[in-house]
Amino acid sequence: MGAAAASEINIPNLLKVGAGTLDNVGTYLKELGLTKVVILFGNGLIDLFGGRVMQSLKQAEVEILEYQEMDTVCMDDLVSLAFSMPNRTQAVVGLGGGKVIDAAKYCGFLLNLPFISVPTSSSSDGFSSASASLIVDGRRKSVPARLAYGIIVDTEVVKSAPVQFLYSGIGDMVAKITALYDWKYEGDKGYAQVNDFAMMIAKKAVNSFVRTPFQSIRDDLFLKELLDSLAMSGIANEIAGSSAPTSGSEHLISHALDKLLKQPWLHGLQVGVATYLMSLVQDHRYKRVDTVFTQTGFWEYTTGLGMRRADFENAIDLAPSVKPFRHTYLHEERYRRQAKELLRTDERLRKILV
Repeated sequence: MGAAAASEINIPNLLKVGAGTLDNVGTYLKELGLTKVVILFGNGLIDLFGGRVMQSLKQAEVEILEYQEMDTVCMDDLVSLAFSMPNRTQAVVGLGGGKVIDAAKYCGFLLNLPFISVPTSSSSDGFSSASASLIVDGRRKSVPARLAYGIIVDTEVVKSAPVQFLYSGIGDMVAKITALYDWKYEGDKGYAQVNDFAMMIAKKAVNSFVRTPFQSIRDDLFLKELLDSLAMSGIANEIAGSSAPTSGSEHLISHALDKLLKQPWLHGLQVGVATYLMSLVQDHRYKRVDTVFTQTGFWEYTTGLGMRRADFENAIDLAPSVKPFRHTYLHEERYRRQAKELLRTDERLRKILV
């Protein structure tokens, strides 16, 4: 009997992270054989970056069939938009923050077309993940999509984004520490099949990031390491066939806060605070998490936001129901009790939460 075939894994055909990549978008697309595209820009970004991108595409003889600014992730709007795109479309390009990246990603998924991800901030690993956060029946929901065919990140653009987006990306990246420990816990308890290769890639990504030397979080090396590591996280999910390598109990708390709060904080900011909390519950690398958040200024930034202890307590209770098929630490009542106790007793958390 022959050996079993290796599983097929999609990875991006293009990954360009560096200064000035925005001026070469046309060249990159031409090299991929994509010469007829639709571009979705984030709110206000045509004025900011449209000229550079259009010029680059024109020089490379890439035809822009349509372009527009997007400020919706409502699934019904995106279905209408996708199916109104010209038949000649060869790729959907999303340029901007999380919203427009998710919108373009989902349109590409619906049309079975390559999606080119051009994030302008480092706020989460969404630019490289295979799921999209959309509004479905009035509620935010994570839906299946597809990994980007190409990822183009201009570090100069990311560097100029408001600082909260950088801190959000740092929070989302450090979260892989607790997410991986949750996944291992699920595997040990017999609730999940852990893919060792996905585990290795996600672990290498977060370890490489947390050991990066820096003077400022806007240093080129630090930003490139953050973005590369976030991109690697998306590929770990693709290998695993789920978000387990990068999203554990800390993400469940953030998703619960999204449901509970009228005005949630940026995803990675919520996730970062929850990561520290869960690292204490897991008794796993909490000193490393605390050090990274102290050195980067993440703690200093989140301390002034006015996040509420009561909201986190409610989110901990709600967390297991967000993903009932998972079995993280928070799916067990004793750990939920411990987490709520830590919100009141841990010195660091007492400073951040009001």
